[in-house]
Amino acid sequence: MAIATVNPTTGLVEQEFDPIDETEIERRIAAAADGFVSLSKTSFEERAGWMRAAADLLEADVDELARLITVEMGRPIGQSRAEVLKSAKGMRFYADHAEEFLAPEWLPDPSAVNASAAGTRYEPIGVVLAVMPWNYPLWQALRFAAPALMAGNAGLLKHASNVPQAALYLDTLFERGGFPAGSFASLLIPASGVERVLRDKRIAAATLTGSEPAGRSLAAIAGSEVKHVVLELGGSDPFIVMPTADVPAAVSVAVKARVQNSGQSCIAAKRFIVHSDVYDEFLGLFAARMGELSVGDPLDESTDVGPIATESGRDELAGLVDDARAKGADIVVGGATPDRAGWFYPPTVIADVTPEMRLFAEEAFGPVATVSRVADAAEAVKLANSTTFGLSSAVWTNDPAEEDLFVRSLAAGGVFVNGMTASFPELPFGGVKDSGVGRELSAAGIREFCNLKTVWKG
Repeated sequence: MAIATVNPTTGLVEQEFDPIDETEIERRIAAAADGFVSLSKTSFEERAGWMRAAADLLEADVDELARLITVEMGRPIGQSRAEVLKSAKGMRFYADHAEEFLAPEWLPDPSAVNASAAGTRYEPIGVVLAVMPWNYPLWQALRFAAPALMAGNAGLLKHASNVPQAALYLDTLFERGGFPAGSFASLLIPASGVERVLRDKRIAAATLTGSEPAGRSLAAIAGSEVKHVVLELGGSDPFIVMPTADVPAAVSVAVKARVQNSGQSCIAAKRFIVHSDVYDEFLGLFAARMGELSVGDPLDESTDVGPIATESGRDELAGLVDDARAKGADIVVGGATPDRAGWFYPPTVIADVTPEMRLFAEEAFGPVATVSRVADAAEAVKLANSTTFGLSSAVWTNDPAEEDLFVRSLAAGGVFVNGMTASFPELPFGGVKDSGVGRELSAAGIREFCNLKTVWKG
């Protein structure tokens, strides 16, 4: 893929960029290594001041950045604006809490280990390489960068090739906020250039948010170099609705959960699993609401669903729907690629999905929802756990016993009860199975790229 801004609303190339050459790659890695040495010697108070200043810069540019995001990857403008503000909030969260999260922990009774004092401390590990996706071009990158820098690490960002202007904005943000030179930089390189950077001895660890194949590839390289990784990969999250649920409320949230970011979110609800007692009511209301959504120019404040970010992504989504249709699924609403400029796909609801259809197990990265009928909670759990993914899940029930069953039994990194999956700086985020390893956000996220050092004194 060329490194270029290709407007998904029009399909036209807005701007192209040359990848940096080997000399510049070397310069940036060397600068990051030096930046780590400088940054690791600073105090939490100094880093917090710089992080808050960078967050202020981000907020000051909110309108410009929101438009940039929308032009580069097609998100409706109001959601783009919200991403900028959420990113600034996350940066301030780590400025406020990094010292607390990384405080030394001492055993209350060191005599148990024959010591006068014993415990642990968290220390930065070095330069961390981040390989980030286009779907949340600021939030995904900054939820890595904020904790990494606040811990005293340096960061290098290899961003998705279709959001180069977002990458270039982030390239200078932290130095503009006051961080030492080299603390953070973007690498405009193709995906094929990641291995060379990751194998460099000055790179201590890596994190990737993206597809399962990309995660497997990066993990294999890191494993051969004995380097730690955090991976947040795909998801096909279940959204379970039981008879005790407030069905109209569940439908309202279900629509938002499916079409957030025009359906292009790993944690978007994708498989709606509904008890037979409320199935017809849910499906009727859900399909009606999905069919009413406005699809169009994402720069228009009234647009609900913008284009798919890439032509290949739109074609892949259409292929999943066409496969289900050919194998007997019921296309309740949507399901046809519109004849218009840009890479649009309508909100689509599909019922009667069976295991031989690709949609049964594969992730639909766009506004396409499947709705399945189950007889009881046990069948709901079985169907929810039937894919290789395990990122997050949502459950709608007002039965305490059912709630307990779902929380205990769903194979996922999160369970959201009577709501939709979301990411918060205060809570850990990540998945199990093929959805990844490790955690981002909260105290867990900042500790991922630290050396947990044991200290013992006789």
